[in-house]
Amino acid sequence: MNKNHVTAAEAFLSNKEGAQWHNETLWGTRVKRDNLAKGIPEWEELRELASKIKMHSITHLDHYLLQFAEAAEKNGATVHWAKDDTEHNDIVLEILRKNNAEKVVKSKSMLTEECHLDDFLIENGIDVIESDLGERILQLLKQPPSHIVMPAIHLKRQIIGELFEEKLNTEKRNSDPTYLTGCMRENLRKEFLSAKVAMTGANFGVAETGDIVVCTNEGNADMGTSQADIHIVSIGIEKVIPNRESLGVFTRLLARSATGQPITSYTSHYCKPRKGGELHIILVDNGRSDILGNKDHLQTLKCIRCGACMNTCPVYRRSGGYSYSYFIPGPIGINLGMLNAPQVYYTNLPACTLCFSCNNVCPVKIDLGNQIYKWRQGLDAIGKANPAKKVLSGGMSFLFNHPGLFHSALKMAPIVNKIPRSLKYNKFNEWGIGRELPEFAPESFTSWWKKNVKR
Repeated sequence: MNKNHVTAAEAFLSNKEGAQWHNETLWGTRVKRDNLAKGIPEWEELRELASKIKMHSITHLDHYLLQFAEAAEKNGATVHWAKDDTEHNDIVLEILRKNNAEKVVKSKSMLTEECHLDDFLIENGIDVIESDLGERILQLLKQPPSHIVMPAIHLKRQIIGELFEEKLNTEKRNSDPTYLTGCMRENLRKEFLSAKVAMTGANFGVAETGDIVVCTNEGNADMGTSQADIHIVSIGIEKVIPNRESLGVFTRLLARSATGQPITSYTSHYCKPRKGGELHIILVDNGRSDILGNKDHLQTLKCIRCGACMNTCPVYRRSGGYSYSYFIPGPIGINLGMLNAPQVYYTNLPACTLCFSCNNVCPVKIDLGNQIYKWRQGLDAIGKANPAKKVLSGGMSFLFNHPGLFHSALKMAPIVNKIPRSLKYNKFNEWGIGRELPEFAPESFTSWWKKNVKR
């Protein structure tokens, strides 16, 4: 869907209380991240090491993918290769039908979101149960996630209480989080116990051992996989890392960066199928190989999906995840959307102040701000540069290249202050949308200096 970020952000901001709460909640997560980082003297060294490990992994992906697949198969897993979302979804459906499964219990996975798996399975008669609390809430509301780690962060507990009252027959007007969580736990228990097939994503795949590593706070991945005979894993090819020694670096960074906690409550290693069961691992490309060939934006594949860039981004915090047209919002989503389909997702590019706060918190040191800047510089090449801005930029360039004309313009500038607001703030002045433009000073600093500073 191609939506205008400014228009969507205005809709989000129309609920002032909700927008303020969203901003403060996410900033609180950023503060918790900072406090934990300060307690680790080698924090910046860990970030640098993680960046190097990921860059090494993705630039030697051909080797590590084959090593991972060989190790996983030795462990008894069945490894599948999917070049795109269609192949991924077909593989999942084939496994379900082969095992006469009419239902699948899923833990959180942004890759299955990327592949639109839930809708595909439902269209083919499969009952899909999201077991992550936030994802289950959104499934009941028929909404996509607004954040990659905290998918329902935009919802206040009162809304969730009303939803559970309608869908789960909970107590009226009871929005206590502990009570609501307990009710959902009871609701999901029967789904776990009756499912033949469980699906998980993967935070990491360890090439040396063939391990799948899944990090959760709710234990829902373990609940699903411990009961079901069939475990299906969807993993992007960029998630493969060399060895368990490397894994230790990322587990120290991931939870601290994502939610401001020392480590996730559960860090689960899936090495082989349950006795008498099956473990299917689907390695998904879906455009990642194309990114490998893009030297300007290759580093986006280092992303470990922690969401730290969203927690700190002043635009995301104040405009919400649904103001972006790509399914992943925030700074990393802007970049990934442009790599996926620039003609569609270029409308997200203005959603960045180039403050580079995202660069400062990214645990794998992706240069997110400069990546966005590069995309903006290339808009004209794809025919998406704003015509009004092109004219304005051309005019400013001409003005700056002619000093005499520039100084004349400076003298005339204060006259603009007397122009009626209706003429200054209109649809042709995009800088005036959402901004209060400063007035021109009565005279330039150079002019004031000449008058007031004695030599």
